[in-house]
Amino acid sequence: MGDRLLIAIIAVIHVLINHGLAVGFIPLVTLLEYLGFRKAKQNEVVNLEWDNLARRLMTIAFIITTTLGAMTGVGIWLSASLVNPASISSLIRVFYGAWFVEWMVFVTEVVLIMIYYLSWKKSNVSVEAKSKHIMFGVKLSIASWVTMAIIVSILGFMMDTGSWVENKTFVSGFTNPIYLPQLIFRTPLAALMAGSLALFLTMFLTPNGSDIRRKASRVIALWMLLATPFCAIAAFLYHSKIPKLMIGNLPVAVGTIDFQSWYDLLVYFIFGALFSVLVVAGLTFFKPKIKIPKLLYIIPVLGMLGFAGIFERIREFIRKPYVIGNYMYSNTLRKDEYPLFKRDGLLKYATYSPVHEVTEENQLVAGEQIFLLACSRCHTTNGINSVAEKFETMYSLKEGEKLKPEMMKSYISHIENARYFMPPFPGNEKELDALIVYIKSIQENRVPVEGVQEKGLQLSKN
Repeated sequence: MGDRLLIAIIAVIHVLINHGLAVGFIPLVTLLEYLGFRKAKQNEVVNLEWDNLARRLMTIAFIITTTLGAMTGVGIWLSASLVNPASISSLIRVFYGAWFVEWMVFVTEVVLIMIYYLSWKKSNVSVEAKSKHIMFGVKLSIASWVTMAIIVSILGFMMDTGSWVENKTFVSGFTNPIYLPQLIFRTPLAALMAGSLALFLTMFLTPNGSDIRRKASRVIALWMLLATPFCAIAAFLYHSKIPKLMIGNLPVAVGTIDFQSWYDLLVYFIFGALFSVLVVAGLTFFKPKIKIPKLLYIIPVLGMLGFAGIFERIREFIRKPYVIGNYMYSNTLRKDEYPLFKRDGLLKYATYSPVHEVTEENQLVAGEQIFLLACSRCHTTNGINSVAEKFETMYSLKEGEKLKPEMMKSYISHIENARYFMPPFPGNEKELDALIVYIKSIQENRVPVEGVQEKGLQLSKN
């Protein structure tokens, strides 16, 4: 699978849950609960039809966010800290205070969601209890948004560090140029995702032709209609703040290098997702008597999930060749360290490498270590994004045809010019030769490289 795909899968699932079932969904559920409270008759605490719908929607959100949402949240930390400990440690040093606050808010959020969901039925005993319960929903909504607001700053920093590279202050890092545009975009996007999902679920949680279905679906549709223009405008604002060098990565970011020609098609898909939201929400709100088949309500859900998924891939990809903009390359090596590695070699400073210089005897071992240090964050040996297969495809080799070292050396020496989303080769000439020897061995043997979790650390005796 490879390191980057593993992190991407975990991260995208987490973001879809976080946005769709937390940041955007909980305030919508709280709104529905409030409307049920307001629509109660004189001798009632709540209108049970509205209240039951809100509670059943919250049940789905509660189960998914506290299981798969929680696991993928921890999974991001686990996988990222194993794959790229240098970038995580750098981010922790810069954003220590912000992450501490985010952790405290997150713990508060967990407590609030437990109270909000588990005390729901008990809150229906009196007007005072219901009022307090609705306020728990409001506080939970705020806490969910605050956690996102803090994390978005870190995500923006990874794209564009702004003036932080020069002054290294927390404030300059937190208020990076991408922060507010991305936050302004993510907020209505979360509302739109939540509305699409809530509208779809309402069709299955309410009786066919019932008054509650018609009224609740109109409220949710209005929520979606109000969020859509804000999402579209915020997307253009966000796009305008992306550094020009990153804009050039967009066709590859959307469709991968093999599918750059799909860029326009996928752009149309993004606009099509927003259009599907407008059509379904518009018909639901303005033409409630039109009977739309229930399964068609899945179209905005799939559209918004695809929209958010494509957005996350683009955000992750366009910052390349950096993992932290203009500071650390995606191979975990800092930009300002490159002159040192070019002069002395990368292996000399590799703490956990069994060899620290290239010789004729250890060339294959040294090449493997160079691959692990400089290539393995993005490439595999014989899996997805295999480095050997990339060269075979690039040079249009026939089956059984061998890679040519001189062509590979010329290409890797200036790889950043041909593939501007890839970092320059960090080592010296001997290490480049060793890497080529290793890649040729991969082509011949197709043997996966073992990690330290399998063979342990092999430290040099020197």
